[in-house]
Amino acid sequence: MTDLATLALEVAREAGALLLERFGSPARGVGSKSSVTDLVSDADRDAEALIVRRLRAARPDDAIVAEEGTSRHGTSGLSWYVDPLDGTINYLYGIPHWCVTLACADGEGAIVGVIHDPSRLETFTAQRSRGAFVSQRRLAVSTEPDLGKALVATGFGYDAEVRRRQGTAVARVLPRVRDLRRFGSAALDLAWVAAGRFDGYFESGINPWDVEAGILIVREAGGRATRLKGIGDDPRPAVVATNAAIHEALRTLLA
Repeated sequence: MTDLATLALEVAREAGALLLERFGSPARGVGSKSSVTDLVSDADRDAEALIVRRLRAARPDDAIVAEEGTSRHGTSGLSWYVDPLDGTINYLYGIPHWCVTLACADGEGAIVGVIHDPSRLETFTAQRSRGAFVSQRRLAVSTEPDLGKALVATGFGYDAEVRRRQGTAVARVLPRVRDLRRFGSAALDLAWVAAGRFDGYFESGINPWDVEAGILIVREAGGRATRLKGIGDDPRPAVVATNAAIHEALRTLLA
């Protein structure tokens, strides 16, 4: 597991350096994916190519699933989930809130997770049953026991109908919490729950590369993370991640 964690950390930082070097420069190769507002650029593609190349060289028998299209079967029983640039819209707008995230998982979930934030020089890491850290500091979730005093993060999809339904959920939650934040990176939202900066986070329409690392980091920091049924016909689940104290209250409110 230590070798996997070292590899994940090195690869995430290499991709982060590539992205940071280009950050703020005119974007190249910008196109759309699921909708006209869901964008991808050469920065995403090149970071993914770097990560995949490094993983294949070091772990040729592992499976890889990445956001920008890489899908490679493996025989080792281990799978890598990769988002080379979580927060692409922030990145393209020059907002310094984006990250590189990757996780290595077995049949029971992630065993190693890394979320690297180049703009803040913060790297969140976790190994199963070994705790979660940012740099050398051990992470711990908040201790807020009252949902009404909780600061909660969320996110929205790019499909108009999905956003409408997500808005309905937000309208239900907003009067019941201290306040809501929407910063635009699911992985960093989860990392910040683990760090105690948020008391909780929820979002629907989540892909595994968005959250596998973050869910492990939250759990290893003493929090809880639950997948719920997706909205409508969307097969992708919703994720609720919190400190342990408010988890049932927020999960019940959203279920």
